[in-house]
Amino acid sequence: MLKRVVIILKRELRILQRNPIYLVFMVVMPIVAVLFFTTILSSGQPTEMPVGIVDEDYTPITRRMARLLDAFQTTRIAGQYATVSEAREAIQRNEIYAFLYVPKGTSAKLLASRKPTISFYYSMTSMTSGSLLFRDLKTISSLANAGLMQATLRARGATDDQIMTYLQPITIDLHQVANPTLDYNAYLSTTLVPGVLTLFLFLLAAYSLGTELKFETGPNLLHMAGDNIWVAITGKMLPLFIISLAIFYSYELYVYYILGFPHLGGPWPLVWLGLLTVVASLGFGIFMFGLMPQLRMSMSICSLWAVLSFSMAGSIFPAANMDAPLEALTWLFPLRHYFMVYQAVVFNGYSVANVWLHVVALVAFALLPLFVYPRIKKALKYYVYVP
Repeated sequence: MLKRVVIILKRELRILQRNPIYLVFMVVMPIVAVLFFTTILSSGQPTEMPVGIVDEDYTPITRRMARLLDAFQTTRIAGQYATVSEAREAIQRNEIYAFLYVPKGTSAKLLASRKPTISFYYSMTSMTSGSLLFRDLKTISSLANAGLMQATLRARGATDDQIMTYLQPITIDLHQVANPTLDYNAYLSTTLVPGVLTLFLFLLAAYSLGTELKFETGPNLLHMAGDNIWVAITGKMLPLFIISLAIFYSYELYVYYILGFPHLGGPWPLVWLGLLTVVASLGFGIFMFGLMPQLRMSMSICSLWAVLSFSMAGSIFPAANMDAPLEALTWLFPLRHYFMVYQAVVFNGYSVANVWLHVVALVAFALLPLFVYPRIKKALKYYVYVP
């Protein structure tokens, strides 16, 4: 059996050499994906996002608010607008992401302690930019009031300690565990890149088997395997497994040890998690082909499943906050289990005992082909390809 596996392995290496699709989707595109996501998010957080201001009051107090807002790392005053309508149209043209509206008489009401109202508008088309700009706009609104109260209390003879006790009665001692710089690159790239890699693995597994039907080489493959479908699939998938595992480990080496992404769990969780992710992805692709032994249909389902994985993984929107049926469906996506193991064991350094069910799920995905081997064997023997 081992000799037959080696013979099929050599056959597959020749196919890989002749067909550039394998080189592109096993090596070139994964490298492009890694460099693209880690580069586009290299600053850690979005900075200098354009905002506007509508200042109808235009007093020293409101101009100071604008200067403070422009000084924040996340925001940049990109323009002053005469009316709210002009600022709204600028958001619609995607020139700015938010704007601050200061109505006339704001400073006078502040000085008279009559609680003036200022407004800020922000676009949530992009959740990241909207959330960050909401934070800055809310902060600048609070600072304006705090600055005036500080000046008033100091004029009344209050000490700095008394002023701070009044302005901030509770001091927050903040500890940001595992990712103290709030690096969005470490949050997003560690989910997006594995998601792209699993997409390629889904497609390659289905494509590799589907081309045997398309070019009517399935009977020859089974003959080389001694009519043993286990030997045939093992020899056929072995090159994909070896090359994909090398690419996955190269990705982990690059992001965790060259870029320095947080990984409190150490190197060994990276090793076995990468192995489980690769075999689970290949297993899912083989299983989908076994369910629908057609090149086009199996690849279409694999593509759909991989795209849905980005939403169902729980990295962007928590799975616990989804509707109950959707939360249950997250168990059907390998990327969800990768993310759960990654965030608990690799990112936070917790014990694998906390996520053992997700480890079992990845193993189950790797074993799924066992249920469809007879269908794959039948398809390789008797299927007639229809374009």
